[in-house]
Parts: sequence; structure tokens; C-alpha cells
Amino acid sequence: MEWIVLLSIGFSAGALGALAGIGGGIIIVPSLLFLGISTALLPSISPQQAVGISLVVMIFTGLSSTLAYMKYKTVDYKSGLLFFIGSGPGGMAGALVNKALSTHSFYIYFGIFMIFIAVVLIFRSKIKPLSSKKEGGIVRTFTEKSGKMYTYSFQPAVAISISFFVGFFSGIFGIGGGALMVPAMILLFAFPPHVAVATSMFMIFLSALVSSVTHVMLGNVVWLYALLLIPGAWVGAKCGAFVNTRIQSDALVMVLRLILIVTGIRLIYEGLA
Repeated sequence: MEWIVLLSIGFSAGALGALAGIGGGIIIVPSLLFLGISTALLPSISPQQAVGISLVVMIFTGLSSTLAYMKYKTVDYKSGLLFFIGSGPGGMAGALVNKALSTHSFYIYFGIFMIFIAVVLIFRSKIKPLSSKKEGGIVRTFTEKSGKMYTYSFQPAVAISISFFVGFFSGIFGIGGGALMVPAMILLFAFPPHVAVATSMFMIFLSALVSSVTHVMLGNVVWLYALLLIPGAWVGAKCGAFVNTRIQSDALVMVLRLILIVTGIRLIYEGLA
């Protein structure tokens, strides 16, 4: 029974993670914790173990969805590599801080983090992207299949600084960082949602490689769980990436907001209970 549950969690996390560019960690981490505490479907594990398992799975979710998005040419590789310069070290730092959090504190902080991002994303239309067309700024363009063209830009120093904090939260919560990076790309740099999601998954793949190493060294990875979650996450990520290319950008942002709000409320409730 356990392997069916873990495969299902992996598939759901991979599909939703690739669809919204959030990596799927916000599905894996609370699912492992809730099912272990509230039901007999899975043995109880610590938040640190849930995060370590999630980050290992994120490696394969990120790789699977990146390979899928490559076919649709929506991955901005140069921007993703630049963001990784900050997110890599940030992920290692976050993994070290994670071990100091209690279960209830982890639930509450994680829930607040999710809802904060969702609220910021709701008001995205009222926030002007940072202007980066001055010297040193990177300007890119992207054209959707419909013919609509987007122009987005960012300052390398600002992008690296933001991605460091994204990686830091990824290392703490095991979410892959996309829950924060996708809104940042959309809000601050005017990335088209489809490009932000695809590039986020590429960055998640790189960041998860670094963050998971730290958690492995700390002994936070239950390998049986990880090995059962990975196949479902791999297939789910392929499906999510396919659906992502078939829906409009506004619908994609709405899906992201819904996932963040529902998960955040549930986590805070469990932390306070």
C-alpha cells in the first residue's frame, strides 16, 4: 500500500510542480508529514527528512520537466544559469538552518511563506517590473505561438541576490524554490509566465542537486521513500509540462495562486493544532 501512496504523491507533485514551475515540493513535504502523523498510510517522519526526500525528488522532477520544455523552446538557459549562481549557495545555507526547526514551527513558517507569495502574485499587475535597460542589464524577448511578443529584462546583480534567498528558502522547506522564483521572475523582471515556469524548473534541477547533497550528508534522506516517489514525479512532470503549453498565461498564474493558498492554510492549521 505504501508504494501506491508514494507513487501517487510523486505523480501529483511532478504534474503540479511542472505545470506551475514550483518543483512540486509543496506537495511532497506536507503530504509526507500529514500522512505520517494523521493516518496509518505512511510511517511518521521528521520535517528534516521530508525536506531531504523532497529535494532528492526535485532533481528528477526538474530534469524531467526541463527536458519536456526544451521541445517547446521556453527555457531561458542563460538566465537560469545566472540565477543558479545565487541559488546554489543559498540552498546549502538553508539546508543547514533547516535542522534547527521544530515540526510545528516548520508548518507555520512554511504556511505563511506560501500565502505571502500567493498574495503578492495576486497584486502582480500593480507592481512595475524593475527597469534593467541601462548599462549592465540583460534584455530578452519571447514570442508565443499566438504571435504575442514579450520583452523582459533584469540586472544580473539583482537577479543573483534574489535567487540566493530563493535557494535559501528552498533548502529550508524543500520546495525547489520555484514557489518564490516564478513570482519574482513575473513581478520583478516581466518574464512571460510560460518562460518563467520553464526556466524555474531548469534552475530547480540545478539547485536541488546542490541542496540535496547537504541533506544527504546530514542524514535527512529516507532512500526508500525517495526511490518510490521519483518514478511518479518523473511521469507527472512530463504531463504537467505538456498541459502548461496548452493553457493561457493568465490561467497558469491562477493555478499557481490556488496551489499556494490552499497549501499555506493547511500548513498553518496543522502547525497551530
